[in-house]
Amino acid sequence: MRHLVKLAVIVSMVVLNSCHLGYSIIKTKVSDGRNPVTTAMPLKSSESNSTTIANLPKSIRNRELLAQSWEIYRKRFIQGDGRVIDYEAGDRSTSEGQAYAMLRAVLINDPATFALTLNWGENNLQRQVDGKRTDNLWAWKWGRNADGNWGTIDNNFASDSDIDAITALILASRRWNRPEYLNLAKAKLQDLWNLSTMVGHEGKLYLLPGPTGAFVPNASTIYLNPSYLAPYAFRLFAQVDPQHDWLSLVNTSYEVLEKSAPVSAVGLPSDWIAQDTKTGKYQPLPQTSQLQTVYGFDAYRIWWRLSLDAAWFNSPQARRYLQTNSRYLQQQWRERSRLPARIDLQGKGLVDYESTAQYAMLYAAWEVVEPRLAKELLEKKILLQYKQGVWDDKSAYYTQNLAWLGLLSPSVIPQQLLKAK
Repeated sequence: MRHLVKLAVIVSMVVLNSCHLGYSIIKTKVSDGRNPVTTAMPLKSSESNSTTIANLPKSIRNRELLAQSWEIYRKRFIQGDGRVIDYEAGDRSTSEGQAYAMLRAVLINDPATFALTLNWGENNLQRQVDGKRTDNLWAWKWGRNADGNWGTIDNNFASDSDIDAITALILASRRWNRPEYLNLAKAKLQDLWNLSTMVGHEGKLYLLPGPTGAFVPNASTIYLNPSYLAPYAFRLFAQVDPQHDWLSLVNTSYEVLEKSAPVSAVGLPSDWIAQDTKTGKYQPLPQTSQLQTVYGFDAYRIWWRLSLDAAWFNSPQARRYLQTNSRYLQQQWRERSRLPARIDLQGKGLVDYESTAQYAMLYAAWEVVEPRLAKELLEKKILLQYKQGVWDDKSAYYTQNLAWLGLLSPSVIPQQLLKAK
């Protein structure tokens, strides 16, 4: 699974000193290392019942399913104190999981769950060295360590998680008039810019997947993850942080997506790609790397991320990419009515099984450029995998998130929340 190998090659990062913002919404007791939870704060009954179908506009497709599946997810995957649990990976928690929960909560207008999941992340995922917080980003992995104690087990950050969390904070600040959320978003943006951007080919700025030490193997190479690139988020960041040129990351995001696609003979995006910073050429990662240049579980998210840029900001680049680079998958779907979960650079399926997560992410893309095919995906694949509030399997954390996000119409966020005040 994609999330089981995430950041697997990270080496010990060079400690970078950065400003610390002492921020917390609800202060909780941090785990003492013997128990995998902070002090539990169950939702009040009134709060628990607040996330209903009424939170979604009547015009939203799949309205009942989305409301039901969010309630089931909250009960199964989110502890009473806000910790999101990945049952498929030793009951660990990740910055990705906390960020997805925050994003989903603000999209469905659930401020109580938003506050709980944010608070758990702020209290437990702080990146520290010698007991002191180094910045406002989140350590990507928390769980049971080799000694059997619970806590941070990888202090490195994953930039996609921080991007999703910051996006959620900005939208939450506007939706619920919470200026403290915006202040936290701005603090995180400073560190994201300082720690997760790097000058590459021709002096242009690129988003790194995490710390420099992990993704810059030599002076002329950087490793990139195209699914971390979120142009819609960078447009929002530019609105609230004019001190940094976030729009330049919009440009290099599309450059990476468009220029790396030809590495695949069929034009598909890859989970990971390498850039030669001297020539600008994109190439596969070495075969010895645990991170692979294939179309798989990471790359699915590109379809969803660009569908948001198309819907929220009317991006012609997003529409063009969604149409052009999903063409091979469109052809395969029309011919076979199924898609393999992983595809190599020659367009050959690497596995026999399918992926509901892929279908849901493609649904978001094809709703923009091929609505008829999107309808087929929904009816023939996605809905058939939904039973009693979950997709596929009751432990499938990643699938629950991608399926839900893919099916939710971008119009759930009013346009006024996407504009700077």
